[in-house]
Amino acid sequence: MCGIVGIVAKSNVNQDIYDALTVLQHRGQDAAGIVTSHGGKFNLRKDNGLVRDVFHTRHMQQLIGNMGVGHVRYPTAGTSSRALAQPFYVNSPYGIALAHNGNLTNTEELSGEIFKSDLRHLNTNSDSEVLLNIFAHELQRLGKLVPSAADIFEAVKGVHERCRGAYAIIAMIAGYGVIGFRDPHGIRPLVLGQRETERGNEFMLASESVALDVLGYKLVRDIEPGEAIYIEANGNITTQQCAKNPTLSPCIFEHVYFARPDSIMDGVSVYKARLRQGEKLAEKILRLRPDHDIDVVVPIPDSSRVAGQSLAQRLGVKFREGLVKNRYIGRTFIMPGQSQRKKSVRQKLNAIGLEFQGKNVLLVDDSIVRGTTCKQIIEMAREAGANKVYFASASPPVRFPNVYGIDMPTAEELIAHGHSDDEVCDLIGADWLVYQDLDDLIASSAEGSPKIKKFDCAVFDGNYVTGDVSREYLDRLAKSRNDFNNSKFEDTGSNIVGLHNTIL
Repeated sequence: MCGIVGIVAKSNVNQDIYDALTVLQHRGQDAAGIVTSHGGKFNLRKDNGLVRDVFHTRHMQQLIGNMGVGHVRYPTAGTSSRALAQPFYVNSPYGIALAHNGNLTNTEELSGEIFKSDLRHLNTNSDSEVLLNIFAHELQRLGKLVPSAADIFEAVKGVHERCRGAYAIIAMIAGYGVIGFRDPHGIRPLVLGQRETERGNEFMLASESVALDVLGYKLVRDIEPGEAIYIEANGNITTQQCAKNPTLSPCIFEHVYFARPDSIMDGVSVYKARLRQGEKLAEKILRLRPDHDIDVVVPIPDSSRVAGQSLAQRLGVKFREGLVKNRYIGRTFIMPGQSQRKKSVRQKLNAIGLEFQGKNVLLVDDSIVRGTTCKQIIEMAREAGANKVYFASASPPVRFPNVYGIDMPTAEELIAHGHSDDEVCDLIGADWLVYQDLDDLIASSAEGSPKIKKFDCAVFDGNYVTGDVSREYLDRLAKSRNDFNNSKFEDTGSNIVGLHNTIL
């Protein structure tokens, strides 16, 4: 999962892109990058680390230009090398920089095509670099000296025809403008915002609407699945549907975990979706245990707080912040490596003994993926003096790998894979475990936007909306994941990235 942003403004965009990336930092903590365009040339800075660590005053001063693209990354498959930090760049045609959120499912096939047919070289194993080269090739083969909106849309059509999987893209052509588009299923989010200034209208594309809010942009709408939008350097906007059979099927895990609650995605308020998750989960608890003995509901901060509040209210029991979070530790779900996740749980959370001592506590989390975090938190609750520790997941059991850009690609890592709910309960050490029903989770999100007829729920039901995910593909992805975990995160591309960084 990654965060992307693109801005076309009337003055330097470096600070606004920086601020937007800090707001989207929850979507990726591995690397960050910004590229701006000025005088037909790119200024690029990217590296591993948080936004605040990658960009210093000397970098910001040289990131001049009235349009630019930013990216925050966390790794899925591959390595955590600096060479994989985005945006990526190619010099032909025109000079194109691209930032990508998602994951292609036919990367291996496309990599061969790019070398044999397109005569292009790939420097990394990133599917984002594949996407960039596909887009560049489709644009270059049109042979235009100056690209028009029609040319750009024709190139996006070529991307849709060749690429499969999930992708929300923001690209910039040096001196010309910024392009945004989503895959034909709209699996990953992308929104358009507008800000009025004395000099004229300014436009912004971002993964989440919250990035627009912080910078004073008004949410105009979501980019539709398969649609492309071209924002020229002078502010002119052109849009076109570039896919043959687009069908909106956004990833429901955005509403469960990834997105900030103050974001709106495809018309769905993430906050209200999580409120409904808690209400429906409470109704299930009341059906299963009408005479429950829960004394207090304690959320596992932060993403389960909203659902926990509505759950407690519906149950008629106390809601207490019994776990205090260290704000300087990253989100454990998106930390690369199981050992690092285990180590960080105790560093990240600490129990307030008064809220646990002698009580039957219901811990609420947004999901249970590997089981590492919840098992340790249950142990913490018992050490704090809890009488009984129950556990509620605001989403169904995660039993299947994700192939669209979320860091859970191997089934063996998922605690619910091959285990019943009772077995998972025993494995995490809870006295009782309750999961959200999938129908209720879907209803929680669907109520916010009637236009969404289907969600990508593959991690829960194994139905991959792109229809091209085979057993062989999952096995290859699992091997890639295992190789990644066993690596020492060697910086194999440091020389290449060093060339980029000498610009700044």
